[in-house]
Amino acid sequence: MQMIIVDDEAHWVDNLSTTKPWHTLGIEQVHKAYSAQEALRIMEAYPIDIVISDVLMPEMTGIELIEIIRKRDKKTKCIILSGYSDFEYTKEALRHQAVDYLLKPPMDDELLAAVKAAVEQLEEEWGSISSYERIESTLRENLPLLRGQLLLNALRGERLQSNDWIRKLESCGLPFRFGESALLLVRMEEEFGKYRNKGQHLMEYAIQNMTEELFGEFAHVWGVKEEHGYLAFLVQYKDGIDREGTESRLESAAMQLQAKVKQYLKGALSIVMTETFEFPERLPERYRHALAYFRQIVGDEREFVIRAGEVESPVSSGALDVIYAPPGLKSLLEAGRWESAEQKLGEIFAELDGRWSDSWEHCLEAGYHIASDFAHYAHRSGHSLAGLLGADIELLQGGEAFSTIGKLRSWAYSALSKLKEGTSNEVKDIRSVYVRKIQSFVEANLHLDVSLRALADHVNLHPTHLSKLYKIETGEGVSDFVFRLRMETACHKLKTTDKKVYEISAEIGYLDPAYFIKVFKRQYGTTPQEFRE
Repeated sequence: MQMIIVDDEAHWVDNLSTTKPWHTLGIEQVHKAYSAQEALRIMEAYPIDIVISDVLMPEMTGIELIEIIRKRDKKTKCIILSGYSDFEYTKEALRHQAVDYLLKPPMDDELLAAVKAAVEQLEEEWGSISSYERIESTLRENLPLLRGQLLLNALRGERLQSNDWIRKLESCGLPFRFGESALLLVRMEEEFGKYRNKGQHLMEYAIQNMTEELFGEFAHVWGVKEEHGYLAFLVQYKDGIDREGTESRLESAAMQLQAKVKQYLKGALSIVMTETFEFPERLPERYRHALAYFRQIVGDEREFVIRAGEVESPVSSGALDVIYAPPGLKSLLEAGRWESAEQKLGEIFAELDGRWSDSWEHCLEAGYHIASDFAHYAHRSGHSLAGLLGADIELLQGGEAFSTIGKLRSWAYSALSKLKEGTSNEVKDIRSVYVRKIQSFVEANLHLDVSLRALADHVNLHPTHLSKLYKIETGEGVSDFVFRLRMETACHKLKTTDKKVYEISAEIGYLDPAYFIKVFKRQYGTTPQEFRE
């Protein structure tokens, strides 16, 4: 949390800001202001949670300062310090819902107790806003779904007649009218990935509730999760709100949203804001414009609040190199070289980080290539990609996996791990099937051509691949197996039949009896006839 101390007596401000153990109460930063006007300027730049202010100051009193603060943000907690025990000041402070009214100089325990009470009130209020019970209650209602679908259709460019728009807005209970509006696109960063399989929708609803709370002081807010995984919020100023400084007010509220989400939900947000435009006519155009800005910022940059007009369009030309260099990811997957495939991904992302960190198109190209290779491998293995990836397929279908290099990296490594896990046992089973086919064929056709080439043709594999597969599964080479089987069969026939040596030689695939005798003697140290006798 952040706090500001306001007093025209500098020594009071300096003393209070530096000599008290504010960090023990959860106060991370203490700002100093020597006038009410300076305090208001600081509060426009920083998300201030607690204000400690003197009552009597030149130009503007502490009570007047609180009144302005309450109009801007009713959740900011205020504590009044005064050298006068004046009932009227106390009454005014209470009217504006000050947390406490303390006489100067306050005792340390009194001041710390007042700040602690303010902190507890804030935590209770924000905890209620982001609580699972409240979120689930909201989620059970159908109205948010109807509102969300209406906004999604508008973002996609669905055209409605004016009277249809008015009717739909009224039926959804939306206080929006035709006219000046702004759009916020919000990206939930990687910290929220841990909720992907459980609780992601609750986090999204919590952020929507916080947005409505912060912007709701001065504007109507209408939000939905759009098809690329961003949270989209249409913002329209309420009637009677002073339009002066509206852009800075939007930015200030967006910064507060970032701070509150980080503090209470332990996650980061990046936000792109549009210039004001006429709703609903120009909404699809501004939406596409905001999307384009996010696509330009695909590298490590995050946790920003930026207005769309502030970003210059980068010029990123040239082709990806590593992803197309041999060996390709597809061939590594087919060969079962998982460590090499993981290393290949590392090289791909090193190039994206190093050369194309500002290019969403190169991120998209790499993502589609990786996804295509994964799908090819899954289908070759007799699976669907969705079946192997589980929840990760949703990030691919919605396009969220391609929104940043970081998200693509996280998705690719997770998907690779699931592909390996989902097919490793099956690969082993497939190897066993090939081994059984080879052994059965050799046993039945030992007298025929059982060379490596003939066996490879029989099972429709390349000889080199067959040789490696058999060795991995049995620990023995194919030719070693054939030779061992020939010798064992010869020994068995010599001991159990009266067949001539040349007959046995032919039955086990040696057409030249002399060569068979030579090989047999080299193996057992005796001739076939001597072995029989």
